[in-house]
Amino acid sequence: MVDKQKVEEAIRLLLEGIGEDITREGLIDTPDRIARMCEEIYGGLDQEADKHLLKQFPVENNEIVLEKDITFYSMCEHHLMPFYGKAHLAYIPDGKVTGLSKLARTVEVYARRPQIQERLTVQIADALERALAPKGIMVMLEAEHTCMTMRGVKKPGSKTITTVTRGAFKEDKELQKMFLSMVGK
Repeated sequence: MVDKQKVEEAIRLLLEGIGEDITREGLIDTPDRIARMCEEIYGGLDQEADKHLLKQFPVENNEIVLEKDITFYSMCEHHLMPFYGKAHLAYIPDGKVTGLSKLARTVEVYARRPQIQERLTVQIADALERALAPKGIMVMLEAEHTCMTMRGVKKPGSKTITTVTRGAFKEDKELQKMFLSMVGK
C-alpha cells in the first residue's frame, strides 16, 4: 500500500531540491497528484497476479494459445522513469486454459511495480507455469525505456526485447519460429 503522506513529503523535498517554489500555483497540488498517481502505477505491489489465473477451463485442444500486443507500462526501478510497450504470451495447454483477459491482467499486475524488463518477462512466465502447468511457454516483451530516450544516451525509438522460453518452446526451435511469425517478427 502506498503511503500517500510520505510520497507527498518526498515530492515537496524533490521540488525544493531542484529549486522550485512549492507554493506557486502550478505546483501547489503536485505532491497530492503524484501520490495518487503512485497508487495507480504501483498498484501491482498490492496484488497477486496468480489469482487472475485461477479461473480455468478444460480443453481438448493442445495447440498454441497466443495473446499478442498486450499494451503495458511500468516504471524502471533504476531511474523511476516509465518504460512501455507490448507483451506477447503463448502457451501450449496441457488440458486447461485460462481466460484471455486473465493473461492481460497478469501482465498488468507485474508491470505496475518498480521493475526491470528482464524480471517482468520472467515473472509473467513463472505465473503461467505455476497456474497452468502448460507443455510450453514463450513470453516476449518489447519496450521503449524513457531512461534511454530522455536522458543518458538519448536514443528515442530504441526498443528492448526480452524473451523467456519454457518446455516445448525451449526445446523446439520450430515452435519458436512459429511464435515469432505469429507476433510479426
